[in-house]
Amino acid sequence: MQAIAISQSVSAEELVIQDLPKPEINSDRQVLVRLKAAGINPLDIKIRQNKQGFPVEPQAILGCDGAGIVEQTGSAVTAFKPGDAVFFCHPGLNGRQGTYAEYALVDQAVLAPKPEVLSFTQAAAIPLVLITAWEALFDRASLQSGNRVLVEAGAGGVGHIAVQLAVKAGARVATTVGSQQKADYLKQLGAEKIIFYRDQDVVDEIMQWTGQTGVDIAFDTIGDEVLQRCLSSTRCYGDVVTILTPTAETDWSEARLKNIRFSQELMLTPFFLNDHETMQHQSDILKKCTEDFNQSRLSVKVAKVFQLEHAGLAHQYLEQQVPIGKVVLEIN
Repeated sequence: MQAIAISQSVSAEELVIQDLPKPEINSDRQVLVRLKAAGINPLDIKIRQNKQGFPVEPQAILGCDGAGIVEQTGSAVTAFKPGDAVFFCHPGLNGRQGTYAEYALVDQAVLAPKPEVLSFTQAAAIPLVLITAWEALFDRASLQSGNRVLVEAGAGGVGHIAVQLAVKAGARVATTVGSQQKADYLKQLGAEKIIFYRDQDVVDEIMQWTGQTGVDIAFDTIGDEVLQRCLSSTRCYGDVVTILTPTAETDWSEARLKNIRFSQELMLTPFFLNDHETMQHQSDILKKCTEDFNQSRLSVKVAKVFQLEHAGLAHQYLEQQVPIGKVVLEIN
């Protein structure tokens, strides 16, 4: 099969198609999927740049998100059969294979039926960002209807899904943007308060919007100084969730004073720890949201599409641009 794999840390320009053996089922819970598309995430770039820093195979196939058609199943697989259209997140960690390939061998626990109204390209853009946003808002922060929520970088991959999930749950959403195009897009998704972070003071804008109390939940998708302003933008006894690692320079004094509950969100945890129960929980999230995509209550924005053989160009694009939504590889 054709795949994008690395044996050492490389530049984007060095990503090339390789011919690798087609994977074979060796466990009764495994499913062989013929991939049609693979989503690109910042993690893929981090692994490419620092392969030795991750628990990946000597010949590591990149990619986390995939969508395709079931080709073969193990003897214990009952929920899926050959011909089923599926989507999933399956990062190439701890002996697993990534999704920049014609085929992927995955555990049935990670699979979910593809939303019928979405193309494989659209479906491949969803899993990691949807799971991340859902876990951050509902599993970590226990979002409730009526909450005021700040989503940093609302037009990004995780951000544009988080805005929609919060609005659908009955929350009032504020978000930060860097352009009018992104502001217009997020207004269409239901964001109530748009803040142009380059020209406006985010904390001041949030305090005016909330009557000087702060938001119930702040979701940081950027890190560093953005996490700091999330802490300043959140009310007493509120929640701050980040998907980045706090730095040594983070000042926790305000969070301590306001008794803010701080959480970290890493949807890769079950793959680092081989936690099959949580893998199943994550696929359940995908299944819960499938009907929302089918009924247009949720949508996904694909910013740009590349062919598998142009994965290097796709990485360069994502490194150089800040697109609305996700970048996807199509696999023909």
